[in-house]
Amino acid sequence: MKVAVFSIQQHDHEHLVPGLTAAGMEPVVYAERLTEETIHLAAGVDAVCVFTNDDLKRGVIDGLADQGIQVIALRCSGYDNLDVGRARERGVRVGRVPAYSPNAVAEHAVALLLTLNRSVHRAWDRTRRGDFRLDHLTGFDLVGRTVGVVGTGRIGQVFARIMLGFGCRVLAHDPYPNAELQAVGVEYRDLDTLLAESSVVSLSCPMTPENRHMINADTLARMPRGAFLINTARGALVDTDAAEIALDSGQLGGFALDVYEAEAGLFFRDWSLAGLPDRRLARLMQRDDVLVTGHQAFLTHEALTNIADTTVSNLTTLHQDPDAQPEGRVV
Repeated sequence: MKVAVFSIQQHDHEHLVPGLTAAGMEPVVYAERLTEETIHLAAGVDAVCVFTNDDLKRGVIDGLADQGIQVIALRCSGYDNLDVGRARERGVRVGRVPAYSPNAVAEHAVALLLTLNRSVHRAWDRTRRGDFRLDHLTGFDLVGRTVGVVGTGRIGQVFARIMLGFGCRVLAHDPYPNAELQAVGVEYRDLDTLLAESSVVSLSCPMTPENRHMINADTLARMPRGAFLINTARGALVDTDAAEIALDSGQLGGFALDVYEAEAGLFFRDWSLAGLPDRRLARLMQRDDVLVTGHQAFLTHEALTNIADTTVSNLTTLHQDPDAQPEGRVV
């Protein structure tokens, strides 16, 4: 089976490509994102393998199907970039990686919180220049604080348990409350109550058309003044313009993000010489009360191994048996 792998990165060469080759597949790799402009690169393959910022909307699905490609493997968990209905209409089978490492993402969210709260990023920048002053580096104890977790799927569950370990009161919001979390002290609340009572709000929910910009000017105004917002889920959950205004006013005390609503075409590339073309993101990155990482929360050896193994399995299964139902099948 010949597979076109789009948005290839160094870690894919180290983990995914060897796995595909070992399974008897022929990977053809591209650094380019899959878009309507790059569909032609998939000519002659049996399947495509894509990442979180590749375009799987109607036009791309049609372009792939018109070339006879019937299998798509997402090497990520989210699929908000996929036109599910169109894939179903065109008979395109799609698999994803539902759980590569909840610990990886949850631990990264904690790292962002600790770094932002204790100004580790600022201290590191200062001390490497020989400046050991403590001015403006004061944080707060997490013990006794209320932390709100929006979304208690696999990642949210791990994050909530870590916060309990810090001695925090943990509130959660999810349409499907988790009894095991409730048993260890997590309290489920409606979103308004969670926002109003939380010093820290962490997003770990999937992206849907209904919750786009769920964190906006109105919801930010309901949070305690100076609260922190952590987003390791999907960028468009947050209205970035509203967040920037809230930071300017002091309503939002800090914003740590591993995902960004306009990250497609920006993240996973080096802009150090050309300059970042997104002025809003460039402004945010100049702020001491903002911490940005480039969609790396998943990036651990364990997660990459799981992603490669599941992706290879999905490609094999969906190619051989159109009716197969692997755990990660979307369509």
